[in-house]
Amino acid sequence: MTDLILKSEILNNALENKSINRQEIIDIYQKSIKNPNELFLTAQKLRNKNKNNSVTFSKKAFFNVVNLCKDTCSYCTYKAEPGEEKISLMSKKQIKELLELAKKYKCIETLFVTGEQPEKKYPEAKKWLKENGFKSTVEYLIHSSEMALELGLFPHTNAGNLNWDEMKELKKTNVSMGIMLENISNRLTKKGMPHHLAASKKPQTRLKILENSGKLEIPMTTGILVGIGETIEEIVDSILAIKNLHEKYGNIQEVILQNFQPKSDTIMKDSPSANEEYFKKIVALSRIILPKMNIQIPPNLSPNSYQSFLQIGINDWGGISPMTPDFVNPEFSWPKISTVEKNSKKAGFDLKCRFPVYPEFFSFINKKLRDKIAVNQNEEGYVKEEYWR
Repeated sequence: MTDLILKSEILNNALENKSINRQEIIDIYQKSIKNPNELFLTAQKLRNKNKNNSVTFSKKAFFNVVNLCKDTCSYCTYKAEPGEEKISLMSKKQIKELLELAKKYKCIETLFVTGEQPEKKYPEAKKWLKENGFKSTVEYLIHSSEMALELGLFPHTNAGNLNWDEMKELKKTNVSMGIMLENISNRLTKKGMPHHLAASKKPQTRLKILENSGKLEIPMTTGILVGIGETIEEIVDSILAIKNLHEKYGNIQEVILQNFQPKSDTIMKDSPSANEEYFKKIVALSRIILPKMNIQIPPNLSPNSYQSFLQIGINDWGGISPMTPDFVNPEFSWPKISTVEKNSKKAGFDLKCRFPVYPEFFSFINKKLRDKIAVNQNEEGYVKEEYWR
């Protein structure tokens, strides 16, 4: 049997919803190095079979609540230190003002982001919390989420490694939550590697958070970072870890595939960005491993070519903000929603605005949140056009 026939059989198995094992997935990648066309075509067929001809996004406002962080990642420009110009310690007044502005811009999602447990390392964070009347960052996030809901906006929180009780409380006010797995490799936590000084990025720690989210039935967004020095085996193992969690609990609503881009003020400033051809293969491979999953790439990180990813398996653009920057990747502006819509349509796809929780995960959220969503949703479970256009 030739390699070509073997490759076709494995990909046909994927198209027929038959299981393919880890080694077969790696073989698909290795054989795509010379010619990725069959890989891309299979991913496209799986995407069209499971997701039809629509592509979704969430219209959001990014709340950089506090960017003090007890960890240090070699590639992260989000973290600030006390005294730096970019530090963010949002007051209740600032959060209220931004919420009101988000409403005027017809945003649907309020993305609340914080550094990892800032009050455990910085006196400045403790002082900031006390001044606003809170003992912990999570208390503040719950309060901010309640304010968002009052205005008809829907919270999605990404605050690092939260414990069971914190996640349980946030579930009451958040329609979904997020934490990036990034990569399951312990090798990437060793000295000289990207996660060496980031204790929260230890794979078993992140997997525990994701497992807790499953037990708590929280619609969860996770994903991997591509191009930080990982091997293809580490990528495959990371995607399989996400797949295993979803098969166990059914709560992973979306997988983000984020391509690494170097930042000038980080340790990895001289590392090259993720090679686009390599990144596309990872995207297509992810669709084959996760045929029914919602898979997104951030369009601002591939500004000149993001629409081409529609042909290799993605079905979502993630959150796009018409009013706030991407504080994680501040050098990459969000494209205009009208431009994304035009480019999606040109590629043969209809753009739809979704809530921070996908329609197929509405059953995971409480009645209070479900009732609020019902006011703004159309018959498909997406946001009515008059609420976001």
